[in-house]
Formats: sequence, C-alpha cells, structure tokens
Amino acid sequence: MTTKDFQTIIQKESTKTDFERYLKQLVYKKISSDEKIAIFEVNNKYIASWIKSKFTGLIQHCFEIYDGSKPSIEIKLAGEKKSKKEILKEQIQNQTAESTILNPSYTFDSFVVGPSNQMAYNASLAVSSKPGIQYNPLFIYGGTGLGKTHLLQAVGNHAIEKGNTVIYVTIEQFMNDFTFSIKNKNMEHFRNKYRKCDVLLIDDIQFLSGKEQTQEEFFHTFNELHNAKKQIVMTSDRLPSQIAGLVDRLKSRFEWGLTADVQIPGLETKIAIIEKKSDLNGISLSREIVNFIATTLDNSIREIEGVLIRINASASLLNQEITLPMVQNLLKEQIKETKENIKLPDVINIVANQLNIKPSDIKSKKRTATVANARRIVIYLTRELTHNSMPDIAKFLGMKDHSSISHNIKKANELIEKDENFKLIIENLKNKIINKEW
Repeated sequence: MTTKDFQTIIQKESTKTDFERYLKQLVYKKISSDEKIAIFEVNNKYIASWIKSKFTGLIQHCFEIYDGSKPSIEIKLAGEKKSKKEILKEQIQNQTAESTILNPSYTFDSFVVGPSNQMAYNASLAVSSKPGIQYNPLFIYGGTGLGKTHLLQAVGNHAIEKGNTVIYVTIEQFMNDFTFSIKNKNMEHFRNKYRKCDVLLIDDIQFLSGKEQTQEEFFHTFNELHNAKKQIVMTSDRLPSQIAGLVDRLKSRFEWGLTADVQIPGLETKIAIIEKKSDLNGISLSREIVNFIATTLDNSIREIEGVLIRINASASLLNQEITLPMVQNLLKEQIKETKENIKLPDVINIVANQLNIKPSDIKSKKRTATVANARRIVIYLTRELTHNSMPDIAKFLGMKDHSSISHNIKKANELIEKDENFKLIIENLKNKIINKEW
C-alpha cells in the first residue's frame, strides 16, 4: 500500500472534518517484515498522540479493506528515532496488555495535580508502584471529563513499565467479551484473560447497573483477583452506594479498599492544565490566551484537550500564528452557547455571594466603595458573559441610562490592566458563572 492508496481509502471511511484536521497528515512509511506493524508518520506530536488514541481501529479497517490484513498501528513523529529500549517497551506493552489500548500520553508526569484531585492522584500512584499491597480495590469517582480515565491509564502505563500484566477495559468491553465468550463456549479463555492479570483496570463501572449475569461473573472475577492480591482499579461517575441496580455484595466489595473522588478543578488548576498540556505538545500560548480558554470552557479536561488540538491543527494547517482573535474565532460557538445559558440574575447572585453583599444592595442607589465595586463587577461580567445590551443592563440594575454602564465597563477594563488582584477576582467569578457554581 502507498500513502496515496491509504489516503484514498481513509478519506472515504472517515468524516470530512476528521480527515481534513488529522488523518490527511498521515504518511504511510512501511510495514514491518513480519507484516504485523504498519508505521505512519506525522509532523506534530500532539496530533500523533490524538490519532493513535482515537483512530487506530479506523486505520486498521483501511488495511482490511485494502488486502484483508489487520496489522498493529504505530504513529511516529517524523524524523523520530526510537531506541532499542523504547522498542522493547512497546513490545512488552503489546504482549502484557492483551486487547488493552492505553494512551501513551496518559502518565503521572502529564497529569496536573491540584486540590481537586490530590487524593486520587496519590492513591493511583501508590497502587501502580505496589499493586495489590494497599488500597485494593481503588475506586475513583467524579464527573465526566475530570481526569479519571487519565489516572486509570497512568496506573496501567506505570505498572506495565514495572513488568506487570495489565488489562484495561471499559465495563462495556468487559460485558461484550463475556457475551461473546458465552456464545462461542470459550469461557476458559475469558477467565484466563481477566483473572490471570496483575492489574485489572475497569472504566465506567456504573454501566454494570442492571446487568445481573455480568455482575455475577464480575463478582467472581473480583474475588479471584482480590484473593490473589492482584490490584483492581475502577472508575465511576458516582459512589458505589449510589449506583442503582448494583447488587449489594458488589457495592460492599467496591468499598473494601479506598474510595477517592476527582472534583471540579478551580481556575488555577485549569490554567495549570492548559499550560502543561500546551508545553508537553509544543504549543505556545500567551498568558492572555490561556486565561481566555480557562474562563471560557467548562470544567471538562477532555474539552480542553480537544480545543488545544483544534487550535494547534488550525495554526499548523493554515500556517497561522496563534493569537487571541484566532482562538476567540475558533471558540465562538462555545462562547455563544455559554452566553445563551447565563442570565442576569445568575451574575448578580454569584457576585453578591462571593463578595458577601446582598443582591438588593447592588441594585440599590448605595454608593459606598464596596457596593460600587461589586456593581462595577456585575456590569462588566454581565456585558462580557451575556447577550444583554447596555440599556438592558441599566434597566435591570435600576440605573438611569446606558452611559453609566459604559463608564463602569471602561473603569473595570482599566482596573484589569493595572490591578492584579481585581483581575484575579474577575477571572475567578467568570469561571464560577460559566461553570454554574452558584
């Protein structure tokens, strides 16, 4: 197969957006002598990692269409030379993690630690270093896109480096394997796979809810591994006790070890996450752009990663410099959606709560320094975060006309430029309003 052959097939098999942004950049180099590994190159480390984690199955499918083969896929950075040690490490990973696809960028080094995830991070690091010794099972729970899967796969990557056999699957994959094995009368293979590993990583365990037969099998798998002092790590969007349709004996076992939550990151942690992921992938962003992304997007780290890929891909493909207007244009739909969801009372209530002032005082005629400052912040944030016009804001606050609104916005902008404390208050409140923390 040539690069042209591959590009022709994958263009038909993928969406237009995925092809133009990512897959178009793949250059097919060669297939290994034993025809088991197909090697591709791209010019960007971030895009290489993204393609590897999201499109491996699709690339394999293209080979199936072309000649019926299904090689493993390797995505390299153009010009990159791998040491024998790195090649050996990849071979070990392929051998020890049967049907396990771990994102190589999901490591402990690339995980940004903050108050919202410190406990879960420390526990994950501990179990990956000494599987089955303490915190068994480890149950990590929290909202969507907060880094649970990153921690889970970091445990797997670290354990594999230490020579442990790791199985990482979503609970859906576990159920599919179980069903397939029953139909094909091959339960011995299934049990050998899941009960002979050193570390079992299960993502989204909450979807085990209501699956009685699978729960029975998972119960016995859990017991076998736990009795053999093999490590079990699970993630969920809720506590074991809150998973409806889960039998009590599983709920109790899930709570045998340590339960650790991953909470919504604060503004400082979000900024650190953006900076870390940008640095790791060679994306240069000004502090102004980082702050804009942090205060515009919601709390999903997954969404932040997606936006960084879009920014980098756009700059690379269009040969553009990454500027604030360029980023604002890329995020305009998200900004529009955010503005539509924020109402005037939301802004005034959260500002009043955070500054310890009554909402009625902000809407009153009072002119004390504290009230005037709070009113100015409400005006600035309302104009920034909602679709309301200056006359609308003036009417809502009981002010005479929009000229006072314009004056307050101008003053707020001046303070943002010269007063770091005021700027920090604005950014913090902006983050809370966008993320509906009221």
